[in-house]
Amino acid sequence: MDLAPHRIPPEPTWRKPVGMLGLIAYIAIYALTVSVLADYLIGLPRWLETIAYLVAGIAWVAPLKPLFLWMNTGHWRQK
Repeated sequence: MDLAPHRIPPEPTWRKPVGMLGLIAYIAIYALTVSVLADYLIGLPRWLETIAYLVAGIAWVAPLKPLFLWMNTGHWRQK
């Protein structure tokens, strides 16, 4: 069975493994930072502490968009 030209998988690039290592390093640093900041959240009211953890749990995703774009296209911004 012959693959049509548009169905031939692209050649793997070095950007994917490098990007994955960067992603793992970023998540490790982010988790360590949040865990250090957690010591300062202990004295806050429970509702404020909950909001802080919700923000920290969502905020880590936003800086990764350029990394994922670079991994897939080789560009840091969309053109």
